[in-house]
Amino acid sequence: QVQLVESGGGLVQPGGSLRLSCVASGNIYHINVMGWYRQAPGKQRTLVASVDNDAFATYADSVKGRFTISRDNAKNTVYLQMNSLTFEDTAVYYCYATVATLTIPWVRTDNWGQGTQVTVSS
Repeated sequence: QVQLVESGGGLVQPGGSLRLSCVASGNIYHINVMGWYRQAPGKQRTLVASVDNDAFATYADSVKGRFTISRDNAKNTVYLQMNSLTFEDTAVYYCYATVATLTIPWVRTDNWGQGTQVTVSS
């Protein structure tokens, strides 16, 4: 059993900043990729950013230069620093992690958090 718990969402004005956090816990043997997806009402869920266990990060074109993903392996935590927020960033943000469990360490599982709402509004 693996749990991902997000925090840090909320209401922010255009041009403002937020930092999202996601902590993984449970029967974890190893975490490979951690990342963030987002979904606005009526739209598809899309990748925002991800980081692998070599600290190599990828970003959606729409957030490059504004968002920064980082990872603390000792704490099983991934962060998303969001700067220069715009109305288009309004969405539910979901934490994602690929995890090998202690029970079956040779099988990698996909895990999702419950999501945290980010609203950019004046």
